[in-house]
Amino acid sequence: MIEIGKKNPNASAAQVGLGKVAGIHWNASPAELTEDTLALDQGFLTENGTLAVNTGEFTGRSPKDRFIVKDALTEDAVWWGDINIPFDPEKFDRLHARVCAYLTNRHIYARDSYVCADPAYKMNLRVYTELPWSNLFASNLFLRPTASEIETFEPEWTIICAPGFMADKDIDGTRQHNFAILNFTKKMVLIGGTGYTGEIKKSIFSALNFILPHQKGVLSMHCSANIGAEGDTAVFFGLSGTGKTTLSSDPNRRLIGDDEHGWSDTGVFNFEGGCYAKTINLSAEKEPQIYNAIRFGALLENIGLVEGTRKVDYDDKSITENTRVSYPIEFIDNIVTPSVGPLPKNIFYLTADAYGVLPPISRLTPGQAMFHFISGYTAKVAGTEAGVTEPQTTFSACFGAAFMPLHPTKYAELLGKKMKENNVKVWLVNTGWSGGSYGTGSRMSLRHTRNLITAALTGQLDNVEFKTHEVFGLAYPTTCPDVPDEILDARSTWADKASYDATANKLAAAFNKNFEKFSEYANDEIMAGAPKVTESI
Repeated sequence: MIEIGKKNPNASAAQVGLGKVAGIHWNASPAELTEDTLALDQGFLTENGTLAVNTGEFTGRSPKDRFIVKDALTEDAVWWGDINIPFDPEKFDRLHARVCAYLTNRHIYARDSYVCADPAYKMNLRVYTELPWSNLFASNLFLRPTASEIETFEPEWTIICAPGFMADKDIDGTRQHNFAILNFTKKMVLIGGTGYTGEIKKSIFSALNFILPHQKGVLSMHCSANIGAEGDTAVFFGLSGTGKTTLSSDPNRRLIGDDEHGWSDTGVFNFEGGCYAKTINLSAEKEPQIYNAIRFGALLENIGLVEGTRKVDYDDKSITENTRVSYPIEFIDNIVTPSVGPLPKNIFYLTADAYGVLPPISRLTPGQAMFHFISGYTAKVAGTEAGVTEPQTTFSACFGAAFMPLHPTKYAELLGKKMKENNVKVWLVNTGWSGGSYGTGSRMSLRHTRNLITAALTGQLDNVEFKTHEVFGLAYPTTCPDVPDEILDARSTWADKASYDATANKLAAAFNKNFEKFSEYANDEIMAGAPKVTESI
């Protein structure tokens, strides 16, 4: 077996069943991985030297094909259901053996990396990938050990990613040919049948969402985080499309990380060593930090080009609207090194409310903060399906239910405890629509949203007058520097006030309907944070 670039005398693929591969490329550089991708005709270079690939059949995660091995360690701890789907330990072993057999006589790529920037919670990973660009993604997203650390590196978790292996559901127990399976006892992730790199990232996030809260008392969060000149940490929760990456990439604040963090007793720390940002409609004017990070060493996924050129057309959604780029966090100029900050002072829940009901910014009580955290609301606009014109409500508990192995109340209780202990201010920010629902109103100005967040961070909203939203009970400011007063009251922006009232009640009812499955676990304080429907619908 050929082993290229091996520097770790303790490394052995045979330990995880991969002893029969033809060769292993160890810890290859971005340049080497780019060269191999091009040589294998699996990608191309854009005009500025960024590697671009097509991930194939899957251009996003496949939540119904994510499994957790159900055994003595997980049986009574995991919140089993449609999100956390159980997988038999014996079937995992057989599938693992079949994946390893598939990789026999192939050249594969191995990478030593780790997650959790706080040394107290550091977890070493070894990532084996069939494809060179999958390994580049792992290099970009996970934290990178030094050369001396690699010499004595011992992995705690192993990821094996084989996009070309197609499972047989009748043999392997999967739903279809693709899968991502976590085995907490064996500390292993198996990924097959999909080239979408986000499965690599989110599998380890899911693992940390079990390990840190359940075993270490650390709140794991699907959020971005940054830190101001005065050392104040801010945390941004939000589902895809709400602006989590964009709003945390603030030129006036240093970035801790854009997606996954832990909140310990001493501070906030990034899980990752890079960013995985959406690029649809990206521009240098609106998101300069992300735009400028797209260069050699980054990895673009499923993008289109301006016809006849190698220039990226960021408006092109012919392959998918989920066009993406991954890059090391060092590609952002204004970062914290290492990616650790003090305890947070402000938390922002970001929602792209396509109904145009929620105020641009609201200050939440502790009960409301808990209620909205468990709700995890956003509303997506109509997609490409013919005839679909109404916004689609989306509730994802803890702003990341798809990655949460424990019951949502476990995370909510831990968040509530930490918020109260540290007297954290919590804000709900609507990055969606104003003046009407999608199709009638207009999208919130990014400039105004940034100014509202800046005002909250700098204390400029501490002493202004607030009003209370009649249905949602949210306290919203009547004035804010550099933001027109007239947009702060969502109802006043609608020409048809009766239509606003009906839409607000409709959305409130959807909130309360969604929360029914959590209500038996929620205390009176949390339930008091629910909206109040003011008229029959």
